[in-house]
Amino acid sequence: MGRLFGTDGVRGLANGDLTPELALSVAVAAARVLVESDTSHQPLAIVGRDPRASGEMLEAAVVAGLTSAGANVVRVGVLPTPAVAYLVAQTNADLGVMLSASHNPMPDNGIKLFAAGGTKLPDELEARIEQAVEDGHGVIGRPIGGAIGRVNDLLDGAEHYIKHLVAATPNRLEGIKVVVDCANGAASEVGPIAYEEAGAEVIAIHADPDGLNINEECGSTHMEKVRDRVLAEGADLGIAHDGDADRCLAVTASGDIVDGDQIMAILALAMRDAGTLTNDTLVATVMSNLGLKIAMKQSGIKMIEAKVGDRYVLEELNAGGLALGGEQSGHIVMPEFATTGDGVLTGLHLMAQLAGSGKSLADLAAVVHKLPQVLINVRVGDREAGAAAPTVQAAVALAEDELGETGRVLLRPSGTEPLVRVMVEAGTEEQARSVAERIAAEVNSASPA
Repeated sequence: MGRLFGTDGVRGLANGDLTPELALSVAVAAARVLVESDTSHQPLAIVGRDPRASGEMLEAAVVAGLTSAGANVVRVGVLPTPAVAYLVAQTNADLGVMLSASHNPMPDNGIKLFAAGGTKLPDELEARIEQAVEDGHGVIGRPIGGAIGRVNDLLDGAEHYIKHLVAATPNRLEGIKVVVDCANGAASEVGPIAYEEAGAEVIAIHADPDGLNINEECGSTHMEKVRDRVLAEGADLGIAHDGDADRCLAVTASGDIVDGDQIMAILALAMRDAGTLTNDTLVATVMSNLGLKIAMKQSGIKMIEAKVGDRYVLEELNAGGLALGGEQSGHIVMPEFATTGDGVLTGLHLMAQLAGSGKSLADLAAVVHKLPQVLINVRVGDREAGAAAPTVQAAVALAEDELGETGRVLLRPSGTEPLVRVMVEAGTEEQARSVAERIAAEVNSASPA
């Protein structure tokens, strides 16, 4: 069996490579591995999902797997990923399972796992679960009779989560008019309600999930829809979430996109001024634009670069007891309020800065002057071989010499798809694109799809 876990759980084509049988096996293995060190009580698992039609099928398989391993299960239904993490912590559950493929198209789905406390799994635990799945862990020695797990439903999980979000908002949002693109996903109910209860005037779009329309030409991967509506409504800003609502991107009143790097800068400066930015340090990833690093340095804020993936951001945050981190893609983590990236929480804190400062989003985001950045996703036969090929590495070295200190190259195999991501920053977009295309051609030659 190949690598089961990517950068954000197990992901694949639902009922294709991500089958109910695999979901059941992962659930059994996770239950055994995550609680095997504590046999003093019957384990409890929280299970949630986004609105994808395949989530119903996979939820049934996961619940069967968990209960067959002796875990009691509480189903929380359709909720954002960070809501599931929050409820794991609040209920003192031993593990959590979120069924979602985030921003991926509807036919895909995924299994995200949370340990006790609502934290994402470290690599070591994922490796043990993978091994347990491969070994058929749990086929023998399963509980019988009264030791089999039971299933209950939590009907007011959304209500508890919304109350938590509003309480975590720094100040009221009166006077803010916002268009919210819910991606026909997990934020379709809780996002607009949370923003309204915090005081904003909310116009919700793509908030009618039918199981088939999640991420369909909407949400954080299709920003043109929220941009157009912001302009039409004369709104102060737009907010766009992805399918499971752990991301937040924004649009200014004039229609310019504000990405995760700019959002992090806005929040970092606000937290520094409030004295809540621990050690005046921000955690970002290697994908963040050099412009963020320059802006933070000029503002006296240190920036730590983590590997791509919000769990790696979290590792750095936890290791240093830090207060803010995130990714250019819009995963923003504030450990005081959440154990993982939370798009709605981010939207609330971003709007709180507009309401509290009286400044526009464009003015706040102007602190970051982004270098032109070009990202090319190269579909390959073998993503590891495509990235590591000597001809590819030689092309990267040549590009780095050409760019010097005025840009950079980042070559990264995707954690979830058969892609090699080629990212180049340079002084001009023309130079960035030229260099990126040159490297991408070498990747394609080294490992054609």
